[in-house]
Amino acid sequence: MRYEHLLKKYKEKHDARTRTPTINDKFPNIAGASTQDTNSFDLYEYLGDSWGIIFMHPGDYTPVCTTELGAAAKLEPEFAKRGVKLCGFSVNDATSHVGWIKDIRVATGETVTFPLICDPHRDYAVSLGILDFSNRDYVGMPMTVRSAYILKPDKTIAAMITYPACLGRNFDEILRAVDGLQRGKAGVACPANWRPGDRCIVDFPLTDAQADEKFGQGGFDVVELPSESEKKNLKKHYLRYTKDPYSGEVDDNAAGSSGLFFCC
Repeated sequence: MRYEHLLKKYKEKHDARTRTPTINDKFPNIAGASTQDTNSFDLYEYLGDSWGIIFMHPGDYTPVCTTELGAAAKLEPEFAKRGVKLCGFSVNDATSHVGWIKDIRVATGETVTFPLICDPHRDYAVSLGILDFSNRDYVGMPMTVRSAYILKPDKTIAAMITYPACLGRNFDEILRAVDGLQRGKAGVACPANWRPGDRCIVDFPLTDAQADEKFGQGGFDVVELPSESEKKNLKKHYLRYTKDPYSGEVDDNAAGSSGLFFCC
């Protein structure tokens, strides 16, 4: 088999309990890689002090991924407002990327201008532990897991979202996730179905006294709950709402710069 050595190498890593990066892990750098435009790409250098999001796809010229990269290109201005950079990754080479980008333009009306990293021999996919042995291509090689990794400026993983090959990503949700994560510095969490401008939840570790200091007297509302009704002198109510600290607007200084990295 053409990729037998790679399969063996991946299985050896798998047997050694090498695992896919997860929340709070530092995402490894991808240095010296090729993209559709250069043969010396460095992920960390490209992202700089930004955040980042990494998307895994099975490869070029796949139907669902074609629509996804078109959607990403369309939303690039929205990500730019939040300081977000876009980047992609694929197990194909630069020539394939260039042709695929032309197809994406015709299929979606959008032009992909952000870099797409090349990994035709799956060296990076192997080292990252992102190959799925239950999902093979036409030559029998495992394909990449379709996960999205949201990175903090220190390159640690803040959140992960994984999709099957048959389901396209919801880019509105990815944008919402970035908005919510970038509000973390303000001492709030985001409830179910939260959207920018909606009320946020006071960060759980804060006592009520600390919340008063942070948000001001009367700056949050306590939800009266049966489990707390009999407790006297409670220092912390666990469900407290406060206004969106960004009032529905993107705060560039608070949010910092972010980056999106698609693995295709």
